[in-house]
Amino acid sequence: MSFRTAHFTVATRFALIEHGRNRFAMVLVALFVPVWTTLAYLAMPDDPARMRLRATGETLAPHGNELTEISGALNAVTLITGFMMFAATFSGSGFDRRLALAGYPRVPLVLAKVTALALVSAVVAGYATAVTCLAWTPRQPLLLAAALFCAGLTYGALGVGFGSLLRREVEGMFAIVMTSIIDLALQNPVTSSGADAPVVRYLPSYGAMQASTVAGFSSSPVPGHLAVQLAWFAAAALVAVAGFRRSTRSPLSSGAPAPPPRQEGGAVGLPAPRRSAASSPTPPPTPTTPPTVSDTEAD
Repeated sequence: MSFRTAHFTVATRFALIEHGRNRFAMVLVALFVPVWTTLAYLAMPDDPARMRLRATGETLAPHGNELTEISGALNAVTLITGFMMFAATFSGSGFDRRLALAGYPRVPLVLAKVTALALVSAVVAGYATAVTCLAWTPRQPLLLAAALFCAGLTYGALGVGFGSLLRREVEGMFAIVMTSIIDLALQNPVTSSGADAPVVRYLPSYGAMQASTVAGFSSSPVPGHLAVQLAWFAAAALVAVAGFRRSTRSPLSSGAPAPPPRQEGGAVGLPAPRRSAASSPTPPPTPTTPPTVSDTEAD
């Protein structure tokens, strides 16, 4: 095993261990995905919702509850992957910074995060696709899984970027939640009358939403929209890499003062203040004992 491969393997193992320790995320994967998608399917009416699918140009009339379940699956996948990557990056930023300052290469650390993100997105996307197929059968289940996977990659990269750039945990969680809600709510024709507006093309999950809708109700291939979603992932990954580089850089490279030297035992040694010759106090004179006269000499 080469030196670089060993670095990558160790970093990937620690990244996966960090995700495995996030018990709350495991609960979200196990419960939030089926609960959210099932409620979306059962609560929404099954009336046909006429829509024009931009990806293929077809005019479709899918059941409203099935279309909302697809949107709910996308929402669940993006929230969970974004949350998991943000939590791992935010809590491990100090450890990553110490590794980088100690000489650990940054490239294996970044590749390890990408590998962990791909594995997390694949597991969550496959699970969400299986849950969706329990309620009804999409036309192209593999395309649906691919669309969910690409959306998970995008929001996972956004989570890494938020975890590297934001200072407080609540800021990152709010950013992930609001981005996913606004992104997907505007694209669902059941809940938004502006789903066909031109502005939705610039939303982060536009390609995944179009591909997953085609997967549910059409037999046409749409590799171009998966490519659009992967382009969003590449843009989010660039932001994440820039944030990771910023959070792990040395303070000496940014002009910050070097930390004071340490003495033995870990105590910080502070330099003694200098004193000029004029201002230094004159030492007091040494007291002298007066000579004593013996009794013989006195006589």
